[in-house]
Amino acid sequence: MGSLLKFFSLTYAVTWTCFIAAAMILGTVASGSPRLAGLAGLLLLFGTFAPSVVALWLTGRSEGRSGTRAMLRRLLEWRVGARWYVFAVGYMAAIKLAVALVHRVAVGTWPPLGQEVWYAILASIVLTTVGQAGEEIGWRGYALPRLAARLGLARASVLLGVIWACWHLPLFFVPGISQTGQSFPMYLLMVPALSVAIAWLYGHTNGSLLLAMLMHSAINQTAKIIPTADTAATNPLALSDSLVAWLTLALLWIGAGYFLVRMPKTEALRPAA
Repeated sequence: MGSLLKFFSLTYAVTWTCFIAAAMILGTVASGSPRLAGLAGLLLLFGTFAPSVVALWLTGRSEGRSGTRAMLRRLLEWRVGARWYVFAVGYMAAIKLAVALVHRVAVGTWPPLGQEVWYAILASIVLTTVGQAGEEIGWRGYALPRLAARLGLARASVLLGVIWACWHLPLFFVPGISQTGQSFPMYLLMVPALSVAIAWLYGHTNGSLLLAMLMHSAINQTAKIIPTADTAATNPLALSDSLVAWLTLALLWIGAGYFLVRMPKTEALRPAA
């Protein structure tokens, strides 16, 4: 447990330092200084990669090069059934389409749709998958197997989801990005359900980080099909009153409930060594 506490503490310390510094820069002087705005962008990027940087550093210290190589090999674990690729890419899209149908039945109108065409979304998923290594080596590569060894994969996925969601908190106060002013309480309720779905995929693909990265990317990109963001929101601590957001939350937890009941065992998913 000591290694996990060290991982979470260092990850939060590095990320929040970067995110808070970026928020201060963007909220004060960056609007008139492209150079300082660029610095803020670099701080946001480094903060996003902190989970994996910390995970690799801790693994290298405790397990040496062999442990680091074993973890990184899971980034290339692609030999899984085709259905898991479909699940990774299509899960959030299916949730969003279901939200649209329920909304149509419940209130008689379709919810506002995103403007992206399907092939642009697919291209975005492919192009941004590699970038998810910045988080996934840390969350699913380092933290999840260690938590699962102690708690089981189901409970570990929920706990990790809470930690993962809270890690994003400063972003809701950074001016000029997609999370600015959005409802963090709603986000905190949604992310553990997504964490459970990724753990379900992880458990059925022998801990493949490639598939976890693909699903992480797909969640980010297909969420735009039926946007939940409130363009007028200004208070990150307020609870969202958007019907689309509440329907999305409900359907995510219906899916998560199924996955929790049927979550794979963890005997074959030990931390890399």
